[in-house]
Amino acid sequence: MDALSLRQLNRATLARQMLLRREKVGVVDAVERLGGLQAQEPKPPFIALWTRLRGFDRKQLHDAVHDGRLVRATAMRATLHLLSAADYAALREALQPVMSAAMAAVRGRDQGLELDELLPEARRLLKQQPRRFNELRALLVEAFPEVNERALGYATRMHLPLVMVPSDDRWSYPSDAPFALSTAKLAKADPEALVRRHLGAFGPATAADIQTWSGLRGLNEVLEQLELATFTHGRRTLFDLPDAPRPPEDVPAPPRFLPEFDSLLLAHKDRTRVIADEHRKSLTTKNLRVKATFLVDGFAAGSWSTARKRDTATLTVEPFGKLARPVKDELAAEGEALLRFAEPDAAKQRVEFSRP
Repeated sequence: MDALSLRQLNRATLARQMLLRREKVGVVDAVERLGGLQAQEPKPPFIALWTRLRGFDRKQLHDAVHDGRLVRATAMRATLHLLSAADYAALREALQPVMSAAMAAVRGRDQGLELDELLPEARRLLKQQPRRFNELRALLVEAFPEVNERALGYATRMHLPLVMVPSDDRWSYPSDAPFALSTAKLAKADPEALVRRHLGAFGPATAADIQTWSGLRGLNEVLEQLELATFTHGRRTLFDLPDAPRPPEDVPAPPRFLPEFDSLLLAHKDRTRVIADEHRKSLTTKNLRVKATFLVDGFAAGSWSTARKRDTATLTVEPFGKLARPVKDELAAEGEALLRFAEPDAAKQRVEFSRP
């Protein structure tokens, strides 16, 4: 097995994530190649695609979710993701063990909960019309008054194939978007498809990496059944699709801004290929938000945030350490372009750098 250096791992992952250069790819194909986009909030997927695609326009993503080619639904790690409709149909059943395990979040409040009684009633209510969860929980309490309201809602979310209903909001979904039953014909559970999607988007990777990304356990047997390339990094064995790109470690990686919750920072157990261990904790807040991050030479170099005051949009860069002047100039140009995309009605764009 060939040994891979840290920079080789970094460049391989950046190549899959379209972060070595902006690519001219349709939004549906891009979302599939990226392994889905974390979508706890509606705005980050737009920023994630803007930073990766050449000529990306907000309307491209807006149209794709409205015509059903892309869906926003609970998927990997039992969290909301933006996926192609095809990937959702292919992967949803393979992820059901992850959803079932997530029920631990309401353990102790689920007394009297019977899924074989709850799920048919929840299906009936959702077939009538899409519903926001506050409304759905209230209706389920009427049917099951002895069961905890939160447990009823969470069990429904974890066991039914639900997709969020898009709107004409700026980022295509309101903050309290209603849910509808997916009309897709779900494929039988196929963990191999899940493994291939991860390796295509984030490889080379270990079984632990794929588990961290998906939440699914027992992947060693799945990996053994596939014809994969194998590599070593330190004492770890990594797997990869044989024909996946693995560019040289000296390929340039331009500065890039990543949104909150970007999957690049969440898809591996060992994340040193993109962020040093000493900085990892600083990117996660106490309420478990993952900060927006920027890359320099392919590695996380700090966080960023935006603010709007009257007609001026400001992007503030908070680096982990001192940045060279040429790097700051590149980040400033990239940041101004990002502000023009994210705040198109702002008359002025400004990029500021805080001291590390």
